[in-house]
Amino acid sequence: MSDFVPVGKVTDFEEVEIKSFEVDGQIIAIAVVEGSYYAFDDTCTHAQCSLADGDLSGTIVICPCHDGEFDVTTGEVMDGPPEEPLVTYPVKVVGDEVQVEI
Repeated sequence: MSDFVPVGKVTDFEEVEIKSFEVDGQIIAIAVVEGSYYAFDDTCTHAQCSLADGDLSGTIVICPCHDGEFDVTTGEVMDGPPEEPLVTYPVKVVGDEVQVEI
């Protein structure tokens, strides 16, 4: 059974577009795109780099290591070298708290 777990506050995203959080021993990144929150594994499926250190262009996160691109809304690979998609997670905001379903 999965549960929504609080990971941070809305204010954590005031000056950043992507931030990573540890949830049950797993590092999950959350991106904010036009006021919507998207959660996905923080580790690139190609070179295991932190995607929270990458750039966000619309809904595309660009890995800082080899410029692999993923759609944060689906986890789909948009441009190589990664071949495997990211795992994504549902997100909801309750009051000022950001929660991820694990």
